[in-house]
Amino acid sequence: MTNQPQDRLEQAKEKGRFIREVKSFVTRQGRLTKGQQAAIDEYWDQYGLTHEQGAFDWQRIFGNNNPVVLEIGFGMGASLVEMAKNAPEKNFVGIEVHLPGVGACLKDATTEGVKNLRLINHDAVEILKDCVSDESLSCVQLFFPDPWHKKRHHKRRIVQAEFAQLLAQKLTTGGVFHMATDWENYAEHMLEVMSAQANYKNQSPSGDYMPRPEHRPLTKFEQRGHRLGHGVWDLMFEKV
Repeated sequence: MTNQPQDRLEQAKEKGRFIREVKSFVTRQGRLTKGQQAAIDEYWDQYGLTHEQGAFDWQRIFGNNNPVVLEIGFGMGASLVEMAKNAPEKNFVGIEVHLPGVGACLKDATTEGVKNLRLINHDAVEILKDCVSDESLSCVQLFFPDPWHKKRHHKRRIVQAEFAQLLAQKLTTGGVFHMATDWENYAEHMLEVMSAQANYKNQSPSGDYMPRPEHRPLTKFEQRGHRLGHGVWDLMFEKV
């Protein structure tokens, strides 16, 4: 297998400038199962994209001009695979630095026969800056990012004005930045940051949060949270 994602994960950890900047992830160690490793070994060349490729040509990568949806931090990838399977008229790209998640997503995608999906094992901010062309994304999804719940850590949250403007460069006019969190304080932070951006419009009729849209699958994590009385907040801001 070429361009192994393990190598790029190590490179991301070694680059000090990404430690100083707001990062799209918190580096986590995890052991690959045999199934996850087998999926990476067999299918990465088919599904994987790398930072080393440079600017992505979505038409060449997917063989069509369908809208491209980018998800940052897809975890184990079950909901991303489900979304791609349910919307064959769209192309999906997932970014995740946690290698077991990449392996699990590959395993599920191949089991389900999903073809309109590509995966990246790298820091999302670097990918956005170096590999994603301006006005080439129809939607960016950020579901349940690290809330950095302690007040002194709030500056580490990925949803900041600078990040919002980076996404605005990459979204088409009318494209949507869709966020979801189960931390109310982070939801309030997201709403404050995004409402201050002149080139975004809140899609919520009430000017705050949206009901969970049908295209975002209800995860086991959410179902458990609902049973425990925990809330989930969806925010959808359109680039104008």
